[in-house]
Amino acid sequence: MNTSRQLAGVGFGLLAYGMWGFFPLFFRQLAHVSPMDVLSNRAAWACLFVGLLLSLRRQWHKVAVVFGSWRQLLMLVIAASLIGTNWLVFLWAVANQQVVASSLGYFLTPLVNVVLGLVVLKERLNRLEWLSVALALAAIANEVFAIGSLPWLSLILAGTFGTYGLVRKRLPVDAVSGLWLETLAMLPVCGLYAWWQSQNGQAMWFAGHDLTTTALLVAAGALTALPLLAFAAATQRLDLATVGMLMYINPTLQFVTAIWLFGEPMRVAQLLSFGLIWLGLLVFSWSAWGKYRQLA
Repeated sequence: MNTSRQLAGVGFGLLAYGMWGFFPLFFRQLAHVSPMDVLSNRAAWACLFVGLLLSLRRQWHKVAVVFGSWRQLLMLVIAASLIGTNWLVFLWAVANQQVVASSLGYFLTPLVNVVLGLVVLKERLNRLEWLSVALALAAIANEVFAIGSLPWLSLILAGTFGTYGLVRKRLPVDAVSGLWLETLAMLPVCGLYAWWQSQNGQAMWFAGHDLTTTALLVAAGALTALPLLAFAAATQRLDLATVGMLMYINPTLQFVTAIWLFGEPMRVAQLLSFGLIWLGLLVFSWSAWGKYRQLA
């Protein structure tokens, strides 16, 4: 592989996962706005921003192809529901000082992907992959023992993002067209929410917000699309093993942000859960690297 191309791929990957990792810092500035209002603005402005991008690239023909297939449209609506739920839970976590739990969810995602591959795609797991799944289950069991209930926030984030990845993997739709269609599919729900808000005497989008808040809400749309574009550029230039290693940057930055910048507490039991997850990810990464070397 061309060295300059690979370095460019690493740069795009660092940009994508770095932006995702610092999302808690950005969205904490909107903690005074309800998560559903932020989600509605994020979907609306992202749809507009990506639509402009499609126009500049003259790629609307790719969107038109999708509209010719009911199956692909249905799958994209499912994908939109999953990623929309993921965004909403993440926004709630940021607004309610639960970024540590959010980072745990994204650390769990690769292991959720392994389980989905086993259950849905009927893939066979090797011993190292079984060990990584066992360590993840041990971490969840430790959380149940420590707090007396399942870590629902982490599990919802991991489950929705992992399942979203599975759905998108089976759809022959590029990242930009897919994001526009997904945000478009969210707009009817956002519109119903806006109508319900108006019936209760409340307003959303521009109304009722100061200039800074409005600017941040508009920027959220662009920030939704930019890291995805960088990620797509990275995957075109890098092998999957390298992309897999880079993906841990996002939850690591979230974890560091939660502890050092937001001052969220870290329980001893929670630290044990993270330790088990990190060990599971190390085992999983070793297995993935071994598979990649065999294929290479």
